[in-house]
Amino acid sequence: MKKLINSPETLLADALAGIAAAHPGLAVDASARVVLRARPAEPGKVALVSGGGSGHEPLHVGFVGPGMLDAACPGEVFTSPVPDQMVAAARAVDTGAGVLFIVKNYTGDVLNFRLAAELAAEEGIAVATVLVDDDVAVEDSTWTAGRRGTGATVAVEKIAGALAERGAPLAEVAEAGRRVDEASRSFAIALTAATVPAAGRPGFDLPEDEIEVGVGIHGEPGRRRAPMRPAAELVAEVVDTVLADHHLGPGDEVIALVNGLGATPLLELYVVFGEVRARLADHRVTIARSLVGNYVTSLDMAGFSLTLTKADRQLLQLWDAPVDTPALTWS
Repeated sequence: MKKLINSPETLLADALAGIAAAHPGLAVDASARVVLRARPAEPGKVALVSGGGSGHEPLHVGFVGPGMLDAACPGEVFTSPVPDQMVAAARAVDTGAGVLFIVKNYTGDVLNFRLAAELAAEEGIAVATVLVDDDVAVEDSTWTAGRRGTGATVAVEKIAGALAERGAPLAEVAEAGRRVDEASRSFAIALTAATVPAAGRPGFDLPEDEIEVGVGIHGEPGRRRAPMRPAAELVAEVVDTVLADHHLGPGDEVIALVNGLGATPLLELYVVFGEVRARLADHRVTIARSLVGNYVTSLDMAGFSLTLTKADRQLLQLWDAPVDTPALTWS
């Protein structure tokens, strides 16, 4: 194993120190393991808090800032943060308008955020929750009851964050997040496995001429193993699988995220995006907005995921609203 780390035990602490040094717009509470906006939001704004295991960067710490999250709670690699982190984050960012927890559907995250919401409520903090469960690869797994939460998390955080910046109340912001989740579907293919530093070896064995179809962001198995094929054939399967589970038809518009899983060159992701656009055009579905790059990763896994979010004018307006975070910025 070759990793640019000091030790597996200090990886998260060292990374948080680097994040604090690299991004003056963020405030890092190393003891509480919470990443916040350096400049708090104005009173009366709904606060957005998310989090999950490390190893998926820039999710979630890279999306803290105006237009998206107010705070993120990073856990150890592929391990949920604990309720104390979430309560500390909620306490730090609550302006009196309440806090929205955005939670990917993994058992540890769900249980810990649920407990944190109860503890925050005891302190008088109003909390609502949006559960992200967009992955169509498997219905249940050893990690989840129901579908896994993956790439749609970016769209949920962006669109709910934009609405919160406009001063919308907690119930409206939460409903917008749920609406985005319901409008989103994702699917991923892995070319290689991720290597967790503490384990020191890939999470699963994958022969050179095979891929994992429908893989999860922690390296969870997908639907099946399959032979490696040209990008056009892989994209056709991914797009058709997503469309088979989505309410999309001729004339619909989508926000498309072609996401690298950590080790895929951007050159290859652009090849994938070109094939996605062509395949959607065959179905008369139009890409209205797009992101191509590493947004929800799995350490050093090679491969890609596709997320399609059915968009209307309101969602596109919120998507286009200004955002200023380390990983996503436009005006």
